[in-house]
Amino acid sequence: MEIQQAGSPLKLSTITSLADGIAALFFPSVEVAVHDAQTGKIAYLANNLSKRQIGDDAGLEELEGLETLTGPYEKLNWDGRKMRSVSIRVPQEEGAGYVFCINFSMALLEDAKNALELFLSVNRLQPQPVQLFKNDWQEKINTCIHKWVSENNTSLSVLNRNQKKALVENLYEQGVFNVRNSADYVSKVLGMGRATLYKHIKETR
Repeated sequence: MEIQQAGSPLKLSTITSLADGIAALFFPSVEVAVHDAQTGKIAYLANNLSKRQIGDDAGLEELEGLETLTGPYEKLNWDGRKMRSVSIRVPQEEGAGYVFCINFSMALLEDAKNALELFLSVNRLQPQPVQLFKNDWQEKINTCIHKWVSENNTSLSVLNRNQKKALVENLYEQGVFNVRNSADYVSKVLGMGRATLYKHIKETR
C-alpha cells in the first residue's frame, strides 16, 4: 500500500513536514530520517539523535527488498543506547522514492527503568529498629490483614461482606482486638461500620 496524497505520491516537502511533526511530538526521544532511495543518501533529518548529516550514505543496501512497512526493529546508536525503529517505503512516480525512518531512542526509558530498580531495591534496606517498632500494633494488624488477603487470593479493595466477616474472625483468633483502639483501626481499614465489626466479633466469641 503506497502512502499517497490526493491520489499522488507524497512530495519531499510534505514528507519532511511529516518528519518535523513526528519529531516535535515525541521530542526529545524520536529522530526521523528521510532517505533518498535513488541516490542512497540521507535527504532529511529531524531531531538528529544519530549524529549523521544530510548527504551522508543512508546504508540503503541494508534495506534491499524493504516492504512498505518494516519493523519495529532494534538498532544501536552511536552512544551505545538502543533505538527502536520502523522504516516506511514512500514510492514516487519517477525514481526509486524515499524511505521514511522513525527512530525511537530508548535512553530515557532505560534511565527511568534503572532509576526505579535502584529506588525499589531492597538490598540497601536495614531491619526495622526493634526499639522503635516493638509496640507498633498497627503494623502488626496490617501484617495479619494482608497475610489473610494473600492466602485467600484476593485484595483489600474487593472484599465482599462474607470475606470481611471471615477476616474479622481470623483477626479475633489472633488476638488483634485485645489491643486498645484496634477495633476502630480495623473498621477504617476494612471500610466497615464499627457496629458491624463489633457484631462480627460478638458472633465469633
